[in-house]
Amino acid sequence: MSIELKKDCKYALVVPTSMGARLTPTNGQPMHCGKMLMMQATSAETNVASVSSYLGLPVKVLTTFVKDSPVARFIKDDLGSRHMEYEGPELPQGGPWGYRHQFNLADSGYGSRGPRVHNDRAGEVGRTLNVKDFDLDRLFGQDGVQIVHLSGLIAALSPETGTFCLELARAAKKHGTRISFDLNHRASFWKGREKELAAIFKEIAEASDILVGNEEDFQLCLGLQGPEAGGKDIAAKIESFKAMIITAKKSFPNVSVFANTLRQVVSANQHLWGAIMAEGENWHVIEPRRIGVLDRIGGGDGFVGGMLYAILKGWQPEKWPQFGWATGALATTMLTDYGQPADEDHLWSIWEGNARVKR
Repeated sequence: MSIELKKDCKYALVVPTSMGARLTPTNGQPMHCGKMLMMQATSAETNVASVSSYLGLPVKVLTTFVKDSPVARFIKDDLGSRHMEYEGPELPQGGPWGYRHQFNLADSGYGSRGPRVHNDRAGEVGRTLNVKDFDLDRLFGQDGVQIVHLSGLIAALSPETGTFCLELARAAKKHGTRISFDLNHRASFWKGREKELAAIFKEIAEASDILVGNEEDFQLCLGLQGPEAGGKDIAAKIESFKAMIITAKKSFPNVSVFANTLRQVVSANQHLWGAIMAEGENWHVIEPRRIGVLDRIGGGDGFVGGMLYAILKGWQPEKWPQFGWATGALATTMLTDYGQPADEDHLWSIWEGNARVKR
C-alpha cells in the first residue's frame, strides 16, 4: 500500500518543537571533566526534519523564542543553515530568572564508557507553545502541508504543549494532512501526569497515519504489551515486537504504518541497528546490523526522518525502512544530533555497506 499525500502543498513536512542548545565535550570526554565544549542547536523534531531539508524538500518549524536572546539568534541562524523555515512568537525573557532555551549537557561516551545526558530545562520557553500563536487554518488550509510530525517529547512537555499537539493533530486531520507521531516516552515528563498524558497520546495516536516507537515506547505511552527493553540479543525479540505491533493495529486501526527501531549496544562506539515496519498487512524487517557510532544521540530521529522522506518521495514501501535505517546510521557518525546527507546516493551507499571512497 502507499500513503496518499496532498498535492500542491507549500510544505512537505512541518514539525512543532522546543529548540535548545546541546553542549558536548570535545574528543569524547565526559561532561564532568570536559574542558572544551561544542555547542549546537538541537531538538528531536528538527533532527527528524533535517533529512528532508538537506535533501531539498520544504520544511517548516513551529516553535517559540526568547526575545533578544543570543541563544535564540544562534538557533535561528542554525535552522536557516539547515534550509528550514521557522515561525513562532518571541517572548520577553522576564529578567535573569525568566524564560530561556533549554540546555542539553551530553557527552558521547567512548568504548566501554557509555554516554551520559543531563537535561537542564528550567524556564524552558518551549513549554509555552500555544495554539493561539499560530494560524492553523492558514498553515494547513491555505499553504498546505503533506505531513505534520508530532513527538511525544513535545506533547508531554507541559499541559499547554499537550493541548497544542492535540490541536495540531485535529487541524491536520481536518485539512487532509497526514500525521506522523513518534511516541518518544520520557519517564521524567510523565511522572504524576500519567492519566492526563495517556489520554492525550491515545487521541493523537488514533488520528495518526504513521506511528513510531523504540523498544518500549508502545508499552509505556499506550499501555500495550510488548517485550522488555534492552538485553543482549535484540534480534531474538523480533517476533515479540511483531506481536506488539499486531496488538497496536487492533487498538489503532486507522494507522497505516507502524515502525519500531531496534538497537543493541555492544559498546559506545559499536551498535547493532535494525528496524521493523508494518505497512498494511505487509512486514518489512531489517535484522540488526553492526554500525560504527561516533555519537548515538539522534539515531532514532534519523530513522524517522529517512522513513518520512521516502514516503514523501512516493517510493515503494520496502524502501521506507531501508532509507530510514541508513539515515539513522548516518546520524550516529556525526557530531551533530542529525545527519547532513550530501544526496540520496550518500545514504544508499550506507544501506549497501559500501564505505569505499567516492572520487
